[in-house]
Amino acid sequence: MIVHLITSFVATAAFAILFNAPKKTLFQCGFVGMAGWFVYICLVEYDYDAVLASFIAAFFIAIISQIFAKMYKTPIIIFSISGIIPLVPGGTAYDAMRHFVENDYNMAIQLAAKAFMISGAIAVGLVISEVLNQLILKIKFK
Repeated sequence: MIVHLITSFVATAAFAILFNAPKKTLFQCGFVGMAGWFVYICLVEYDYDAVLASFIAAFFIAIISQIFAKMYKTPIIIFSISGIIPLVPGGTAYDAMRHFVENDYNMAIQLAAKAFMISGAIAVGLVISEVLNQLILKIKFK
């Protein structure tokens, strides 16, 4: 588990550098990605589906990103985009394309559908977190 956490931290912080995140936020970006990956790995270890685990982890990443954006007075996108990088199903999409090239269409379609569902779950998790945040702010100001 420690290797997973260190690797996800480094990968997220490195992507934040590529994303031109401010240097003062690189540690926080790495922490967001590491925390999201930790949630994902824990859920997958307890036999949750990868799609549901990705949704919950993306929701968690968005919440932490909102908190950090307020604390460090930076746009939320700095933390959320770099934080979801460990969750992106690039390996699954690659395997789907490889199976298409090898004419194994049944497996290719299964893997492609899984990659699309995980990608959608990540997007929905981020959006739902933002919607709930806006609702809470509306209620708080009334």
